[in-house]
Amino acid sequence: MMLPVYLGLLDGAEAALAASFRRIAEGHGDEPDVFHICHTLAKQCDAHRERFVSVIERYGRGEDDAPDRLHAEEITETRSGAVGLLRDLQDLYVLTKMVDATWVVVKQAALGLRDEELLVIVDECERQTNLQGEWIMTRIKQAAPQALLVAR
Repeated sequence: MMLPVYLGLLDGAEAALAASFRRIAEGHGDEPDVFHICHTLAKQCDAHRERFVSVIERYGRGEDDAPDRLHAEEITETRSGAVGLLRDLQDLYVLTKMVDATWVVVKQAALGLRDEELLVIVDECERQTNLQGEWIMTRIKQAAPQALLVAR
């Protein structure tokens, strides 16, 4: 069974997303909404990881042995200025979508296993991850005109 590999991937992806939200919050602290909301969303990612600890205990946590493949990598530095914020938000959006797709894969396994506990966890966490992506996209739409038409 390969579910443990995806549980490990999901755990690492949620950790990377949490760290990235915090990095963006600190790097763009002059944007109050970005600072506060990114910290809130990072806490959600931490809570997601806590929610599926029991699932990892049951099925195990495997490691992906294909380093040349797509994997979640946290954002380690931020760019400056309005265009920097826009690009950092895009990076964050891509990472969020990777996490979201991983939740979808784990949900399909939970359906196949008829694992009700896992389905409840996935439904809540997947919904929150979707909302995280929606907030990022809304913030991108807000930042784009300023960054592309006004800022230098």
